[in-house]
Amino acid sequence: MTAQHMRVSLPPGPVMVDVEGTTLTDHERERLQNPLVGGVILFARNFDNRGQLSELCRAIHAERDEPLLIAVDHEGGRVQRFRSDGFTEIPAMSVFGELWFEDSLAAMRLASETGYVLGAELRACGVDLSFTPVLDLDYGVSKVIGNRSFHRDPRVVAMLARSLIQGLMLADMAACGKHFPGHGAVEADSHHEIPMDQRSFEEIMQEDAAPYGWLGDMVLPSVMPAHVIYPKVDPHPAGFSPHWIQKVLRQDLGYDGVVFSDDLTMEGATVAGDILARAEAALNAGCDMVLVCNRPDLADDLLARLQTAHSAESIQRIRRLMPKKQACDWDALQADERYQYARRLQSQIISG
Repeated sequence: MTAQHMRVSLPPGPVMVDVEGTTLTDHERERLQNPLVGGVILFARNFDNRGQLSELCRAIHAERDEPLLIAVDHEGGRVQRFRSDGFTEIPAMSVFGELWFEDSLAAMRLASETGYVLGAELRACGVDLSFTPVLDLDYGVSKVIGNRSFHRDPRVVAMLARSLIQGLMLADMAACGKHFPGHGAVEADSHHEIPMDQRSFEEIMQEDAAPYGWLGDMVLPSVMPAHVIYPKVDPHPAGFSPHWIQKVLRQDLGYDGVVFSDDLTMEGATVAGDILARAEAALNAGCDMVLVCNRPDLADDLLARLQTAHSAESIQRIRRLMPKKQACDWDALQADERYQYARRLQSQIISG
């Protein structure tokens, strides 16, 4: 191992970055060794085939003695980053909500089987965490949420999410509930606009935020706040709001899991200022880790200027998200009867 590729022994930092392609560049290796980095998020552009993905994950994990957390948005439906070379097509979560009307217990069972397939396939390639499930309610108005939502009823959302998370846990994968306290009642897409939700605090808590309170951190080990402003509650987007994160989520709901910011390069985040101001606002509000996606220039700018002491509590929370055991490889997974059974069951949903 050459001097410039020495493994670095560091705790996880508060910034999650991405990588450009299907292999690491020298500059990306250097970035991953920055003490402020704690994780890497992958996208479809990082995937050619399973072998390449596994090698990329191995390379990312090898950069640090305590491996970085590798995450991906892999929910199913239109948000599934890896779709070929054996990856199972995961249905949109609204499918389970529709099944709920016919047979609620069967819908829960199938959600668990789907969570297991989703988690087991990602783990077999070296991915540690999927940013799923969406807990937003389906009011029929949000362009960006749509069929990513399980249902309109918060009780149904909580039960189906709990089932999906159980399947993920059986695959040794943590879950992330998003977008706290709720993105489903606004039409604007926070990737491109700054959404405003004019409802009262009481209505949001009784409806949209209810699944977070019911699930808690023992079931839902991480949460991602929405880039949505709720002006009747706080002038800042939820992910930049000490009121929403520290008062409501941590104190009122007693939540002790990881809080990830949503991507700080999204339009909904620009209200906080430049990339440093956004990261500082999110971390000061109570986020444990901030995401900087699709803008390596901004990631480098942030890493050069951010001065923060990552709290021992945040470090411990992030460590709890890491898988507990070595995953089996893809071939061993394919030979596993439990996995094959789960895959057959959930493939019937897609086809039927």
